[in-house]
Amino acid sequence: MPTPTLDSHRRSVLEGGASIEAATQQALEAARAPSCDKAFIRLFERSALAAASALQAQRHAGAPLPPLAGAAISVKDLYDVAGFPTTAASATMHDAPIAAHDSLAVARVRAAGGVLVGHTNMSEFAFSGVGINPHFGTPLNVAAAALDATTPRAPGGSTSGGATSVAAGAALAALGSDTGGSIRIPAALQGLVGFKNTQRLTPLDGTVPLSTTLDTVCAITRDVGDAVAIHEVLAQRRVALVARPLRAWRLAVPRTLMLDALDGAVAGAFDRTLHALRAGGAHIDDIALPELSEVATINAGGGFSPPESWAWHRRRMAERGGGYDPRVALRIRRGESMSAADYIDLIHARRRWIERMARALQGFDAMLSPTVPIVAPAIEPLRASDEAFFAANGLLLRNPSMVNLLDGCALSLPCQRAGELPVGLMVWSGALADDTVLSVSLAIESALRASAAKAN
Repeated sequence: MPTPTLDSHRRSVLEGGASIEAATQQALEAARAPSCDKAFIRLFERSALAAASALQAQRHAGAPLPPLAGAAISVKDLYDVAGFPTTAASATMHDAPIAAHDSLAVARVRAAGGVLVGHTNMSEFAFSGVGINPHFGTPLNVAAAALDATTPRAPGGSTSGGATSVAAGAALAALGSDTGGSIRIPAALQGLVGFKNTQRLTPLDGTVPLSTTLDTVCAITRDVGDAVAIHEVLAQRRVALVARPLRAWRLAVPRTLMLDALDGAVAGAFDRTLHALRAGGAHIDDIALPELSEVATINAGGGFSPPESWAWHRRRMAERGGGYDPRVALRIRRGESMSAADYIDLIHARRRWIERMARALQGFDAMLSPTVPIVAPAIEPLRASDEAFFAANGLLLRNPSMVNLLDGCALSLPCQRAGELPVGLMVWSGALADDTVLSVSLAIESALRASAAKAN
């Protein structure tokens, strides 16, 4: 049976007369199933069923349905949803007040007809690419578990529960956030699509911040077409897609940094993907892009997340610091020692680096890289060892975080063969190239599907 998508859901509702209420009930049942264990912090069952009923009545009355047409959408637990607390998956937020209003992103999803299923689990305060949470548990990596249930693997973070909710069938899309890869990492590790748009295109109002400079409102979906649809809702803009064949795009593979330390599965999948795209007519150049090697120096003081998170957490940590995940607290406290002068220097260094990168990327429509250099790591060694945890976390964040620093946009789509652990291909570019990245990604997705069908 084909995997349901936002598009197939809408066609089913509009053309086949499928019940929105029944689809919502199925999503809620999936959210309570073993595959979604630890994926949700709280379900919005009553309000979800009420919203579905209202949309069903709207359809029966012959009124036009909004774009999402009652599609089940999960919400990362850092977005305000009216009537519920926002706790950022932290035990220290146990007494968070009930939100009086939806965050702006949630309000846009609701207005577009999305049925909000529940708040999803996440790395505490969004500060990890691994997805482990000591307070509320770690969601299942659904794709990895389907291949080997005996070795639980990391779901990816920080939008861990969101990815699991989509992979397990509890949501057709997951509203999350991406500060250094927090949408693209779990998408890559669970065989899904994650689109990180240019930050300024989507609203941060009503969210718990990690880094106000880098945080991006975006979503995980099941295919690129759905990524376009949900981005149009979140950004309130029409994406200008360009339907060109692969050979009409100029693509490049940066050889600096992003191909370092690839494990065998990722290296094999990436090489096969480039071969398939070239066989399909794509023009792909290898380029050095040495500017990527400068990032370690720019971020030597820790980057933007520690000082900006410290600004938000410093009073809370003075009162409740002992309740934080120690690995999260360690990184937040790094911001305490950054001076205002160092922070201003960081802002200027980033701006100059973006200018150099923009010149280097001229002439190319998009870059191609592995989203992350490793497949989903086993969880237990990461729980047991800080050294193993931070090593894996650093590897997972390395490639996608470059795009956040660039103020760019990127999409991760699966490129592994059937029966293999998921591997993500990252299509990326600079600021406001979103429509090009989405157009290129659609062409690549189509080419990879054709190549897979031919191989079978």
